[in-house]
Amino acid sequence: MVVSASNNLTAQDSGSKLGLRVSIDSGSGFCFGVVYAIEMAEDILNEFGHLYCLGDIVHNDEEVRRLEAKGLEIIDHDKLVSLRDTRVLIRAHGEPPATYQIALENNLELIDASCPVVLKLQNRIRNSYDKGDKIYLYGKHGHAEVIGLLGQTHQEAIVFQDIAELDLETMPKSITLYSQTTKSTDKFYEIVQTFEDHGIEVRSNDTICRQVSNRDAELRNFAKHFDKIVFVSGSKSSNGKVLFNVCKDTNPSTFFVSNPAGIDPSWFSPSDSVGICGATSTPLWLMEQVQVALQAL
Repeated sequence: MVVSASNNLTAQDSGSKLGLRVSIDSGSGFCFGVVYAIEMAEDILNEFGHLYCLGDIVHNDEEVRRLEAKGLEIIDHDKLVSLRDTRVLIRAHGEPPATYQIALENNLELIDASCPVVLKLQNRIRNSYDKGDKIYLYGKHGHAEVIGLLGQTHQEAIVFQDIAELDLETMPKSITLYSQTTKSTDKFYEIVQTFEDHGIEVRSNDTICRQVSNRDAELRNFAKHFDKIVFVSGSKSSNGKVLFNVCKDTNPSTFFVSNPAGIDPSWFSPSDSVGICGATSTPLWLMEQVQVALQAL
């Protein structure tokens, strides 16, 4: 689980053949929602040896492969429709109401590991929809969490990744704005300001997870202490893309890898200090493997 710290330089420093001094960010790693989902999955796997999961349990291929070796089977919504009388895990991203209806009809036992922050957001959006609000959702098109949120509005909310997608002149003059929980806080408030500058009344709901958004400042502080940064994340992770850019903005010598095989020795010079950090979907064990690989250079 992520541990917040004012000084997140760890004691995991050690030397390498290049003389690299390597540290892992103590604040990086799974957020509590991902920890909750993986612990639930492992409990079921330890008891029964098999469990279906609707979509990747976390946007990190290495962690998914680890759990698949324990008996986790990733399925999509098409496969869900054909299942009967079995257990299915709902991952931290949450699901739309239609998924729960399918489970009821097919006698499926849902192991619901939806993140509490996401569930709260789903309820807020549903309440806004029931009141007849014009709902706009700042989020990534097709993202699992966004699909679940959109389902609360019978697909009627307007989803946008960038405000440039919207025609501000023809938009309603009063809207209710929500955000995917893993988006940038700064960008969210820039969007609110742009709407207001165009005469649009915004009932803004800052629904960004603070465990995620607080990582911005923590990672900026971490990244500035090193010559080089190696950011470890799955390529599917939206949070990973945001936090990678946070690091790169602070330290241009920031490099993205999904596993140790992605490390390029040419990135480093003798005696470099190297910081390793990651997304809220990046397991600590994977960052430790990257550390070992750096030490072997």
